[in-house]
Amino acid sequence: MFRSRGLHIFRAVFIRARQESGIVSGTELAAIRRAYARQMMIAAGVLDAPLERAYAAVPREAFLGAPPWHAVSAFRGSREVCAQDIERVYEDVLFALAPDRGVNNGSPSLHAAMLHALGPMPGERVLHVGAGTGYYTAILAELAGPSGRVQAIEVDPALAKEAERNLAPWANVEVLRGDGASWPQASAARIYVNFGCARPAAAWIERLAPGGRLVFPLGVPSAPSWSGGPRHTEVGAVLVVERPIVQRGGAGLAARWLSHASFVFAEGTLAGDAADREALARAFGRDGIEFIRSLQWRHPADPARCWFWSPGWSLGFDPVPE
Repeated sequence: MFRSRGLHIFRAVFIRARQESGIVSGTELAAIRRAYARQMMIAAGVLDAPLERAYAAVPREAFLGAPPWHAVSAFRGSREVCAQDIERVYEDVLFALAPDRGVNNGSPSLHAAMLHALGPMPGERVLHVGAGTGYYTAILAELAGPSGRVQAIEVDPALAKEAERNLAPWANVEVLRGDGASWPQASAARIYVNFGCARPAAAWIERLAPGGRLVFPLGVPSAPSWSGGPRHTEVGAVLVVERPIVQRGGAGLAARWLSHASFVFAEGTLAGDAADREALARAFGRDGIEFIRSLQWRHPADPARCWFWSPGWSLGFDPVPE
């Protein structure tokens, strides 16, 4: 409580100083980013010094396009943020990137919780699926360090081009345009997915390295806001999946619920068919998602011991044997 109050006092003092001078210095902006980074860790309920440093190091405004930026809030609606009010960029709000596709920059506090659960380590190979314009890719690149490698996959050509330009300062990042369901094409230690889907891609499960982690949003899509418009998650959750270092045949992968969340929804195979979506809707309609402990992939499972069951994969209550 004290630290959060201190951040609000700092922000109020800064705004008064900026109003008087009309100029934001590099030193002031660095202080804003440090305060923002600390506040997002508090909001996410995590203690993660490397992640906090990464949040403080990456300039969020560099990934939002030219100002004015368009902040989106369920409570405050849409509003413009001009360059003179740059401190507003460092709030826990969404910024529209491609409104026609329903794509935004994402909630920093939600991503802080998700990135903490992903736990990238220096030197690891990381895949970011649904990279948008690259803001969270840059944070992943900071966490992977110069000896690591981050591949960013984005299906939208305009967003992929912008991400490539934005991420040029990070030499350990490669931006690729493509269908996220086809990646990774080699083993990856960490896979971070930033769109809702009705099922995980085979590549995410089968090419996850031993000891590696996959974080992805699972859900049921809503109806589009307008004819031909984008769909978002009507009901959904973020799952954390981990492959055991030693895999017993058919024993599955460890899995757990992280939080409820809504993302722009996948198109193509990852949107699932009618049967997938109906089965998921039934699962989300009952209790128990917080008790998920395992994911079975292309292996029989007892439906009575599962929160979600389908012929190809399931989410069960029984942990993976150690």
